[in-house]
Amino acid sequence: MKNLSLLINAVLILAVGFLYYKQFSHQCKSEKKSCSVSASNRAGMGKGPAIAYIDLDSLNEKISYIKTNRKSLEQEQQAIEADWENSYRNLEAQKNNFLKKASTVTQSQAEEFQTTLYQQQQQIDAKKQSLTQKLNEKSYKFLDDIQKKLKDFLAEYNQDGRFTYIFSSGNGLDYMVYKDSAMNVTDDVVKGMNEIMNHEKEK
Repeated sequence: MKNLSLLINAVLILAVGFLYYKQFSHQCKSEKKSCSVSASNRAGMGKGPAIAYIDLDSLNEKISYIKTNRKSLEQEQQAIEADWENSYRNLEAQKNNFLKKASTVTQSQAEEFQTTLYQQQQQIDAKKQSLTQKLNEKSYKFLDDIQKKLKDFLAEYNQDGRFTYIFSSGNGLDYMVYKDSAMNVTDDVVKGMNEIMNHEKEK
């Protein structure tokens, strides 16, 4: 599906935003105590908030669950398109064959053929629309599942509150003009999500 990767990135942004909101709304219990931030991520940041980022393109390519399901959905989309194109080629062939006999057919036969051809066209389009709708429903269910799993993982990953903000970065969705690679936590997320997915497969 051509726009599936962009949709997945959008869903991942929402999930990352969930952690952003959770941490933004969090207040320290005591004014005398600073919020919990690990020393490694506080380094070089002075007294400011601890910030990290996730590369969404890497999540798409390296989390097996996303990669496998995305490929499956794209194959289904391609199969729908191929079936639709083949059906229309068949209609075109029927029309060409009929035109070859045009000099010998009556007006009523021509009108009957035109009606039949139109009905077949309507059936082909209706079939494509139905299959596409089912695929879209399957895709959104998949995206909702990813969003839930990522939210759950990020909540667990940052339960010690070491990050105040986690931003998202990705092709066409990158709003950061500068990124310190030391603050890239993508590998942690990829590793953790893959472990969760593999564990669920074994159940």
